[in-house]
Amino acid sequence: MAHSSPGKEHTYCHLIDTIKDGTIKFFNPEKLNDPRYDKLPLSIRVLLESAIRNCDGFYTKEEDVQNILDWQQQQSKAEVPFSPARVLLQDFTGIPAMVDLAAMRDAVAKHGVDPGLINPKCPTDLIVDHSLQIDFSKCAIQNAPNPGGGEGSRPSRPPPRSGSQCGGQKGSCGKASCSEPPSSPGRPPTSVQQIENTPLLCPFHLKPVSEPETALKNQEMELIRNKERLQFFKWCSKAFKNVNVVPPDVGAVHQVNLEYLSQVVQLEGGVLYPDSVVGTDSHTTMINGLGILGWGVGGIESEAVMLGQPVSLTLPRVVGCKLLGSIHPLATSIDIVLGITKHLRQAGIDGRFVEFFGPGVCQLSVPDRTTIANMCPEYSATVSYFPVDQVTIKHFTKTNFSPEKLELFESYLKAVKLYRSYEDSSQDPEYSEVIEINLSSMVPYVSGPKRPQDRVAISNMKEDFQSCLDEKVGFKGFHVSKEKQQRTVPFTHCGQEYSLCHGSVVIAAVISCTNNCNPSVMLTAGLLAKKAVEAGLVVKSYIRTSLAPGSGMVTHYLSTSGVLPYFKQLGFEVIGYGCATCVGNTAPLPEPVVDAIKQGELVACGVLSGNRHFEGRLCDCVRANYLASPPLVVAYAIAGMVGIDFEKEPLGVTSEGREVFLQDIWPSREEVQQIEEATVISSIFKELRGRMQKGNAFWNQIECSDSVLFPWDHKSTYIRPPSFFSKLTKEVSRPPSIENAHVLLFLGDNVTTDHISPAGSISRTSPAAKYLQSKRLTPRDFNSYGARRGNDAVMTRGTFASVKLHNRLIGKTGPKTLHIPSGQTMDVFEAAERYQRDGVPLVILAGKHYGSGNSRDWVAKGPYLMGVRAVIAESFEKLHRRQLLGAGIAPLQFESGENADVLELSGKETFNIELPENLSPNQQLTVKTSEGKSFHVTALFDDHTDITCFKHGGLLRFVARTFL
Repeated sequence: MAHSSPGKEHTYCHLIDTIKDGTIKFFNPEKLNDPRYDKLPLSIRVLLESAIRNCDGFYTKEEDVQNILDWQQQQSKAEVPFSPARVLLQDFTGIPAMVDLAAMRDAVAKHGVDPGLINPKCPTDLIVDHSLQIDFSKCAIQNAPNPGGGEGSRPSRPPPRSGSQCGGQKGSCGKASCSEPPSSPGRPPTSVQQIENTPLLCPFHLKPVSEPETALKNQEMELIRNKERLQFFKWCSKAFKNVNVVPPDVGAVHQVNLEYLSQVVQLEGGVLYPDSVVGTDSHTTMINGLGILGWGVGGIESEAVMLGQPVSLTLPRVVGCKLLGSIHPLATSIDIVLGITKHLRQAGIDGRFVEFFGPGVCQLSVPDRTTIANMCPEYSATVSYFPVDQVTIKHFTKTNFSPEKLELFESYLKAVKLYRSYEDSSQDPEYSEVIEINLSSMVPYVSGPKRPQDRVAISNMKEDFQSCLDEKVGFKGFHVSKEKQQRTVPFTHCGQEYSLCHGSVVIAAVISCTNNCNPSVMLTAGLLAKKAVEAGLVVKSYIRTSLAPGSGMVTHYLSTSGVLPYFKQLGFEVIGYGCATCVGNTAPLPEPVVDAIKQGELVACGVLSGNRHFEGRLCDCVRANYLASPPLVVAYAIAGMVGIDFEKEPLGVTSEGREVFLQDIWPSREEVQQIEEATVISSIFKELRGRMQKGNAFWNQIECSDSVLFPWDHKSTYIRPPSFFSKLTKEVSRPPSIENAHVLLFLGDNVTTDHISPAGSISRTSPAAKYLQSKRLTPRDFNSYGARRGNDAVMTRGTFASVKLHNRLIGKTGPKTLHIPSGQTMDVFEAAERYQRDGVPLVILAGKHYGSGNSRDWVAKGPYLMGVRAVIAESFEKLHRRQLLGAGIAPLQFESGENADVLELSGKETFNIELPENLSPNQQLTVKTSEGKSFHVTALFDDHTDITCFKHGGLLRFVARTFL
């Protein structure tokens, strides 16, 4: 941010203090001599310091400072600005942000304005980490470049993990012998076409790919597939000031943020101030575990911050979460995470800050805290904040901070009272409310099978899964009839006979997400794998296993501790660095497995150590997905099913017939901590810093233009100038009323951003696929929606393309809708395109919690470009409501007690909504239908900033006009 420099002209220059012999300055709120400051939660003190330092009388006013200081009276009332220290982008959401800025340069240049003025004013880090796809895993036959999945794609056969050589051929996969069917005439044995469409070859007669080679091949494919995007990122790093691009193969965005970018205290121009961040990655909140205030925002909001606009937020209520008791020795940080998640979700803390205090906090390591902080979106909090204490400072002694720097930071934090000593309860602030949680009550849990908030103790897992089969289809139930529940489907895989039943595990992924930032959890999984191998246990070869660490740091300590080879022996090979399984980039399941699941209509299961698992997200045919800690992912992979009682039933049986129980091989907490202390050392962080500085050869060799304006390639299917700035004028016209609008979609409750925004692979029958095919691309070249996020034509066609979308206009799930004038059922995009061609505005009808889930920019941009003018729902997820406003779509809420059913709306009417010229916050509007009905809705504009943004046609156009 363009931070205000201390000087005599500054409104709060009298608060300037000095440190280190007067050579370094800082704003000290203590010098206000106001007793209210000591009572403020520490997270609110960070907001106050930012407002004081950035008080310029325009974006931030003295009134804002006073409102924050008067937090006890102004919470949930006053709207205040917050200027974070930096912005964090990952490439999936970062590329549309940077494309928009590049297009904004074009737009202002057309008005005679210097395009070089369009630069991020706030330091921006863009981490290229979301491009990774699992093309290579375990054996070369299954490792054809992933065509992007989707309907019509045929998964390749995976290899076995160990055993004698197949057919006695040198370099074969090593499994039981089998007969080799003849290859297709005129087609080489290893052709991609052979692998994709005619799986006739024995998959064991190709050379196995070693684990290091697996990672390298995935990385190579990532770089080749995304060369065009990487060239754009390279141009951004050169053309824009204040932009730092972290190249691929360094680490996942949240890992790089935690291990490299985080400063705790920023020192700029001789001024100290607290580090803070807003980011487009859903894991941005992890940083709060380090005492750094930060949360996730949409791509549009991040662009505004990049250009100098503060984040606008209503002063939040702050829930004090008091931790008591001692941690159970068998509980991992995930158990603590899910336990706290359940407590806070039940407390109903939507949109609030959570701040942890109490004697139990000292028992949590910094990795524990970041893991807990990561989950705050799941209980709808904005942040889960752990103030800096002695544990935090001790953690940073293991990193690249010098003792002198840490001493400076600690002195500053103590001077401004942003440092906590939990033993001294007199330091406890006054919170909006206090929730007490006893850590000793936390026992091992998993979460699922459809939602992260549905926790199940592993001791109750068998009974709970049975009840899920019995229950009606809903948040947990699958409604499988009693006669079908015992169904078992045999199949042959890799020359061996297997069988699947309800509850069989087919995906087990230790992925780049919540847990790999916590060494104790990953080491527990590794030690469990070691003990399992030593006990003679194996994982069935058909289970899709993978290990995607968040950074080289994780691989380093897993290797140093000696557990990585045991992961590999169980099939958990390192497939690369970046988000993979959790964003839908998993490789296809073996064809016999898919056939068996479909034949038996089985509820197959995936188990992953992430924090996102909406139904069908991993794979369409895997209906039950459970979140679990990494060691439990390994345990369930070995067991091969989720319907197991670990306390009473063996995890597996050795080749000698000996039963092995989970408690026999579960490592003790002391054992894990001992290895953690011996392996997680400062050299790990130095290794990451080396990767950051070195980059990789491919990235270093990429060439790009030195021009101020980006040289768009109009043949490109990756990077396209979006149409948000078309017909941009200096003057702002009144937004027209919505007249004779048709309903594009008639939706129910809990429509998530997964249902709305494009993510994962591109289905071969989708409108996006048709567009790409029109550009002469084959399915192999489709890549993923995330990779093509810089192409509005692809992303708009992928909006509402989820197979899980339930549209009441057609009465079933799928990416279809009814084009009401013609009565035809068609793809959602094709209907929207037809409406736009006819000049018909569109609205969406929805139920409760519209837009819950991950923060995504295309969740609003897509509907806007489809022609949606308003969404009428019972309630909205707060961030998504702001995203709609940022895209120029009106979020309208039914009156209390009313909804589409109560009002007897069919969705086939036309709607008229009068928008007055002088809109006011939360104004009541009247909606009239073609059937003669009339009802009221509330326009969810929080303040005049929202209204101004809406009148400009969205935040991007508003920001662009500030330069005209």
